Amino acid sequence: MGLFVAQLLTGLANAAALFLVASGLSLIFGVTRIVNFAHGSLYMIGAYVGVTLMNVLPGHFGFWGSIVLAGLITGLIGVVIEMCVLRPVYKAPELFQLVATFGVILVIQDLALMIWGAEDKLGPRAPGLKSVVRILGEPVPQYDLALIAITPFILFALWWLITKTRVGILVRAATQDREMVGALGVNQAWLFTGVFFLGSALAGLGGAIQLPKGGADLLMDLNIISAVFVVVVIGGMGSITGAFLASVLISVLNVFGVTYLPQSTLVLMYVVMAVVLLVRPYGLFGREEKAGEHGQVGEPDRPIRPFGKMGMALTSLLLLGLALVPFLGSSFAQVLIVDILIFCLFAASLQFILSTGGLVSFGHALFYGGGAYAAALLMSYADTPMEVAFILAPISAGLLALVVGWFCIRLSGVYFAMLTLAFSQLGWSLVFQWNEVTGGDDGLVNIWPSAWLSDTTTYYYFALVFVTAGILFLRHVIHAPFGYALRAARDSARQAEATGIDVRKVQWMSFALAGAIAGLAGALFVFSKGSIFPNELQISKSFDALIVVFLGGVKTLSGGIVGATFLEGAKDWLIRLEYWRLVLGLVIIFVVIIAPDGIVGTLRRLGERLGLRRQEEFMR
Repeated sequence: MGLFVAQLLTGLANAAALFLVASGLSLIFGVTRIVNFAHGSLYMIGAYVGVTLMNVLPGHFGFWGSIVLAGLITGLIGVVIEMCVLRPVYKAPELFQLVATFGVILVIQDLALMIWGAEDKLGPRAPGLKSVVRILGEPVPQYDLALIAITPFILFALWWLITKTRVGILVRAATQDREMVGALGVNQAWLFTGVFFLGSALAGLGGAIQLPKGGADLLMDLNIISAVFVVVVIGGMGSITGAFLASVLISVLNVFGVTYLPQSTLVLMYVVMAVVLLVRPYGLFGREEKAGEHGQVGEPDRPIRPFGKMGMALTSLLLLGLALVPFLGSSFAQVLIVDILIFCLFAASLQFILSTGGLVSFGHALFYGGGAYAAALLMSYADTPMEVAFILAPISAGLLALVVGWFCIRLSGVYFAMLTLAFSQLGWSLVFQWNEVTGGDDGLVNIWPSAWLSDTTTYYYFALVFVTAGILFLRHVIHAPFGYALRAARDSARQAEATGIDVRKVQWMSFALAGAIAGLAGALFVFSKGSIFPNELQISKSFDALIVVFLGGVKTLSGGIVGATFLEGAKDWLIRLEYWRLVLGLVIIFVVIIAPDGIVGTLRRLGERLGLRRQEEFMR
């Protein structure tokens, strides 16, 4: 009994920092409707600022004062981020806002590295709370009991602020109807900035208050952001009470899971999130979340047209150039181009559902890695010929997407995205912890193609053929009646239903098709490298695809291809830089604000402007 109580108290203490960060994110989303992926970075800043101040300010006042100051400083940093990065894109589609916050993550990671160095910082012990208390014979740290006592007061303070003050009334009103608040004369810009300051300050407080338990390091932003999103989604976007209850639930489950179900530690909270979303699609205390007022990916700015003569000519020239690479380039060039081609196919599969279907998925790597693991497992345990395993890989990924899509398509907006993330993390946890079958972190190795494909040049042409076929097939589907139906479902589900289109069925089939094409890319990857590891299913892989789609241009299938080529080609140069994340993050933020149409869209608009100028000059 004593052990049970001690574990329960540990879980409640862990919930304190998690609640602070989650409540801040929930407030920001409730008012601004921006899913701030950089919120974990603000938590990390709070920890680093807090530990720096604690080393300077002595005693009880110095310790608790440092925590408060860390929250205020982090809040001010959040204001700078809101005014410089997010304010220009409030009216942009949701995907653009998400990508902007991801760029902020990269910038802050390298700035933290520059300021505080790569070594972890140990947090000081809290003055007067350094010992333990025996409860039913089990030791419980005094600081844990202090956190348990402090958390209800923070919850009450937030409740009082939101329900009993004029600022809180405006925040609640903006959560319900932002446009009406603006029509009543409230300065929305300053309201958003104030809410962002409060949410960022709460994240900073969370980072500083956990220092005696965890310290500060450069990975803590990504380590907590998944748990924070799980908490916010379970509790309901915009609900402080929901964030508190979900924080307690997840923290307590994690503590007991480590003791009684150690193999479930990575997957438990995602199982809970998936179950909650399936039973209550908008969280325990959330409300229905509609797609953003400007859409998730933006409206098409031109009619849907197949390739014209110019497009066909350029595509033919590109394919001819790729076919000549083995005669002009080295083996290294062939291997590099194969990597780029595979990632282009993966990005194109995501672009298909994102641009044509308006479905923003955070877990598309599940099907990429799923296809790769399907091929590897068939060859490792069933002695399946490479050719058969290669064919079955995209089929397996498509069936997996069919099952996952059946659950996800019922949701929309950020809840759809978060449920895809939950399933993706379930898949990653499965392959990471099922050592007996998947090899765990050691992966599966010696998964090489058949002898007739063992030559670098032969496999190069093999990959070129299948990547080209996959991309052209997707383009054909986009311009087929199914593609038009999918676009209609994206632009106006109600009108599409009125014309006889089964919106959910069309979206479900498109989700499965995109998963199958991603699985084809995974199969090409595993046979090109001869191995597969769990990192190919991680969140970062899905976000790499989202970023390249955005960089290339969201509104055209070629955007994913161009973006993947640009990023993969630049990666070899970028990683040579000491602070390459800073450079990449600034590029992403620049593109979001200055050139939101991406590389393809920007070049297209420049070409149109030049054409119009020439036409005007000719008419004169």
